[in-house]
Amino acid sequence: MPIESRTARLTILIDPRKKAVFERLCADEDATPSQVVRRLIREYIERTSGKPWHAEDEVSDEVVSSEQGSRRVGGR
Repeated sequence: MPIESRTARLTILIDPRKKAVFERLCADEDATPSQVVRRLIREYIERTSGKPWHAEDEVSDEVVSSEQGSRRVGGR
């Protein structure tokens, strides 16, 4: 899989115990937490969009806003 040329920071809050377990499992897999999170995000995009992800794909604001609206449940 080609390495993407641009990056953006994503900051999340997570329970410290989950973080510790996640980091241990990543280490067991010989992967960094960032690598695993990027893989999970790519898999989510592919599953949700129904299309394979290509790093060069552009995502229009229209697609993003329609997906956000369809995913909101219970005011989230």
